[in-house]
Amino acid sequence: MSTQPMDRAPHTYSADDPETALKYAIQRVKDNRAEIVEGVISLMSPSWGHESTADRIRRQIGPKVDELGCIAGSGDLDLPGTSNWYIPGLAVVPQDLAKDTGALVPEQTLLVVEVTSESNGDTDRIVKRRRYAEFGAPMYLLVDRQEQSCTLFSEPGRLGYTKVSGPHPFGTPLHLPDPFDLDLDTTEF
Repeated sequence: MSTQPMDRAPHTYSADDPETALKYAIQRVKDNRAEIVEGVISLMSPSWGHESTADRIRRQIGPKVDELGCIAGSGDLDLPGTSNWYIPGLAVVPQDLAKDTGALVPEQTLLVVEVTSESNGDTDRIVKRRRYAEFGAPMYLLVDRQEQSCTLFSEPGRLGYTKVSGPHPFGTPLHLPDPFDLDLDTTEF
């Protein structure tokens, strides 16, 4: 064993506060995606049921997303000033913003979709709904697989969304207002 000091590369980030350090670390979790919800780190491993639901939504809104010059995906969303870093089930964002490799903020989205699972249902129903509104996501679609319903929240304010459509049972068409202006078929959710 050598007694020589190990050569260590200098840190490649500048973290003057715990929020920055935590968000830097979460982006470097090897072979996994992870999010932070109110300071709690969770590894993301969506089930096929979750992915199937997100894909059905993506396919239905796809033509309108293209027409709007946007993309639909599940990239990182940062909530600056908090210990939150979300990975939504699906988000629609302008294509020019998606070219950057960094995280976006909720107000840069047109639509955020969360699909619940047994382990995160209350987080999506309560915490993320409140935070997405606080950070200006114009529309938040909650697909609640446990309750078998969809709820669309819109018109965000600091205290929450001021307009709610739902909950609508699966099978009931759900209208997505402008800029989408389409009815979402929820039969297969």
